[in-house]
Parts: sequence; C-alpha cells; structure tokens
Amino acid sequence: MNLKTVYLIFAILGAVIPLVFLADFVADQGLDLLAFVAALFANGAAGMFTADLLISSFVFWLYMFSNQEDGPKPWAFIALNLCIGLSCALPAYLWARTRTAIAN
Repeated sequence: MNLKTVYLIFAILGAVIPLVFLADFVADQGLDLLAFVAALFANGAAGMFTADLLISSFVFWLYMFSNQEDGPKPWAFIALNLCIGLSCALPAYLWARTRTAIAN
C-alpha cells in the first residue's frame, strides 16, 4: 500500500469517525450551537483538546497558504477543516498534494 492510499484511508476515517460522535451529540442535544460550544470546554481535558485542535488548524491553514505554489489550493481543505475537522482535512490535503506531485 502506497502513501497516497494511506492518506486517502485516513481522510475517509477522519471524516466518518468525528461525524459519528457529532451524530451522537445531535441525537442527544439537538442542533443546539450553544450546547455544542459549551461541551467543547466542558472541563479542562475537553478545553485542552479544543485549544490544541484550534491552534493546529490555524497552523495548517498558514502552511497551506504559504505553500500554494507547491500544492493544491487551500479553500476546499479549509472548508473540510471547518465542516468536518482537521482529522479529515489534513490527510485529504496530503493526498491531494501527493496527486499534484505525481502529476508534475
């Protein structure tokens, strides 16, 4: 199995697994944005993971914008990051970047 395939598998897993947890939250709480944000910082452990994810996402965005000439355009991956999460957006970006490298 090559690295491109591994990136694709992790992008799919990174989309499905977080959405399972989101579906569980929505089934329990409904589409309550305030409850969702409160849950992100419900305790120190949740707050730590939320802060880590926000900082990592921001660094990923900076990286994509600084390497536009070497890789794919960042907008689709920012949308993935905001709608699904970094666990999907980062491997999807690496998969697309690998495809771009192979094409060149």
